[in-house]
Amino acid sequence: MSEDVLLQAEDIVTHYGRSQALFGVSLKVPGRGGVAILGRNGAGKTTLLRTLAGDLRPSRGTVRFEGRDCTRMATEKRVRRGLGHVPQEQAIFGSLTVRENLLVGAMGDRTGRQRIDEMLDLFPRLGQRLTQKAGTLSGGERKMLAISRALLARPHLLMLDEPTEGVWHGVIEEIAQRLEQLSREIAILIVEQHVKLALRVSRYCYVMDRGHIALEGPSETLRDDPELVRLLAP
Repeated sequence: MSEDVLLQAEDIVTHYGRSQALFGVSLKVPGRGGVAILGRNGAGKTTLLRTLAGDLRPSRGTVRFEGRDCTRMATEKRVRRGLGHVPQEQAIFGSLTVRENLLVGAMGDRTGRQRIDEMLDLFPRLGQRLTQKAGTLSGGERKMLAISRALLARPHLLMLDEPTEGVWHGVIEEIAQRLEQLSREIAILIVEQHVKLALRVSRYCYVMDRGHIALEGPSETLRDDPELVRLLAP
């Protein structure tokens, strides 16, 4: 992995109440390109992203972003510093139109309208739905809108939790292409059950099992690793 490290987590331990979910997890994300986190359901992937985003506070360990310790930093401050997070659950305002969702995401940016046009170029489907209530969009369109809203904050790192969950097969390829495009411009950390897509858009991969990093390495190498199959088997 590149020595240009944008985000680094060291020995992260996170609990939900008395239940421990992460057991000394460490990872690095370079300044550009994709990094994937794979694992069975319940392996700790979402907990890890929420800890990195600041939604959960680790009971041990350190998170550094752009060389600065942000372990105790509020989520809002991380966003302002350039750490974007698209959670697995809804990250849009269903009662607002697509246009209104984008305007909220661009609020405070003098070039907001230009940025919105860039998002519509990235996801042309949204341009056809500007006056439609976001809650009535298809699963894939909602994911596109959530990603666009996060990108309007100009993140240096975009963390995505299951961006193709509930998405029609025909739209998955479109999302994959856009993530590949974005990974050439910024850093992307992706949690994804669609293994082929995750390995395609990432250069490096971590595989979690029961709150630990059980396997890691370049995505091209792990693609044919029998240990990957074992760790992801139901």
